[in-house]
Amino acid sequence: MGIETEYGIAVPGQPHVNAMATSSAVVTSYAGGAVGDRRSRIRWDFEEEHPLRDARGYDMTRAEADPSQLTDEDIGLANLILTNGARLYVDHAHPEYSSPEITNPRDAVLWDRAGMEIMADAAMAATQAGPFTIQLYKNNTDNKGASYGCHENYLMRRSTPFSDIVRDLTPFFVTRQVFTGAGRVGLGQEGRDAGFQLSQRADFFEVEVGLETTLKRPIINTRDEPHADPERHRRLHVIVGDANLAEAATYLKLGSTSLVLALIESQAMPEGLTLADPVREIHQVSHDPSLTHLLTLSDGRRMTALEIQRIYLDAAVALCERNAIAGVDAQTMDVLTRWDRVLADLGEDPRLAADRVDWVAKRGLLDAYRRRDSLEWDAARLELVDLQYADIRPDRGLALRLEASGRLERLTTPAEVVRAREYPPDDTRAYFRGECVRRYGDAVAAASWDSVIFDVPGYDALQRVPTLEPVRGTRDHVGDLLDRSASAEDLLSALRAT
Repeated sequence: MGIETEYGIAVPGQPHVNAMATSSAVVTSYAGGAVGDRRSRIRWDFEEEHPLRDARGYDMTRAEADPSQLTDEDIGLANLILTNGARLYVDHAHPEYSSPEITNPRDAVLWDRAGMEIMADAAMAATQAGPFTIQLYKNNTDNKGASYGCHENYLMRRSTPFSDIVRDLTPFFVTRQVFTGAGRVGLGQEGRDAGFQLSQRADFFEVEVGLETTLKRPIINTRDEPHADPERHRRLHVIVGDANLAEAATYLKLGSTSLVLALIESQAMPEGLTLADPVREIHQVSHDPSLTHLLTLSDGRRMTALEIQRIYLDAAVALCERNAIAGVDAQTMDVLTRWDRVLADLGEDPRLAADRVDWVAKRGLLDAYRRRDSLEWDAARLELVDLQYADIRPDRGLALRLEASGRLERLTTPAEVVRAREYPPDDTRAYFRGECVRRYGDAVAAASWDSVIFDVPGYDALQRVPTLEPVRGTRDHVGDLLDRSASAEDLLSALRAT
């Protein structure tokens, strides 16, 4: 699994500054200050990317695709491959951090947090180097009609029918925002209607299933781009989530979704959860902070989002109990415990979850301002508080200040994050990619999720080392090999000999 996050970007007092150029300045400033010249020259390899391939069995033509979908084209924007295995680049006029591949939700939190701190340092470096102050926000909308994503990625078995994924995931995605929502002031895509809602992204979803990510956004995205062996693997590209500041929310978002995918792959999903109108319901759930809205199912039953989530949780518990003979790891048990607790707390009084759920924490801050200054939901000041919650500067961001005061739970330690900024996870192919960039940066010409390409003397052509299996290329697999290889030439010779 992994997380890719586009950050909101602003230049105070300069509304006409080109966002693409400003985003490029953020990435290149980090390249100059932290990455180094030799590593900043490594390009991204687009050869194996297929953003128009649809999981429903066809390819969209380039002629009918929106330009924003053509992510397999190198248009010369800033693009870095970091020593921790991540990608830092410009996407749709936003700086984006795509984490390295990881195997568990806690590592997802760790390398996502590393990305946020990298972005904060990059913005500071760009500000110091340029004529303007640049501010970054870990949020999902500018409240002017634009939305930018925090996408999750999950490895699945290719053999799992995509129709099962659509049927069983849709109700989960519609309802999980009760604990994954980042909270938003304003209703509608442009936020013009007064009110507060659970999710920053919900109002931007317009269809149930589709290939697009920036237009006619679907609840289930059908991009079939596995970044792995396509005969064995599918990458589920999830665009329906919010960018979370609460580490516990990110942890539960990745953990609960992984468990639901396990239910689907095991054909252990309970039947009868199909929604009559998923698009309408994702909006309605988000617009109801009381959590009492009744969703209409296809069979006519009506249930709250919490009730639907409880069905998924109970099914996940039952699956783990059936598999207990083979052992259920401690992190899975922790996810189940946290999932149960957050649903119980939200059902009793949402304020009980203020230390773990972004929308609840944000709502608490907003309500304090409303009481103190007698503000209605259409007050401009509340929009500013909403934005400041997502500010990634530790001294200015309200979420980070809540965390520092102990009011928002933190799962990682500063020391862990420092290491994750520099080093990749040990247990995925990101280890090989990141260590090659760190050790042999001069010789790495390009890289991608599924290959590293070397340019070394003695070879007539560039040398591609494929990394199609996400759990090969780990420290256990190649650590000794890399330690024995003083240069890229040594590494390639050793690989040719195996």
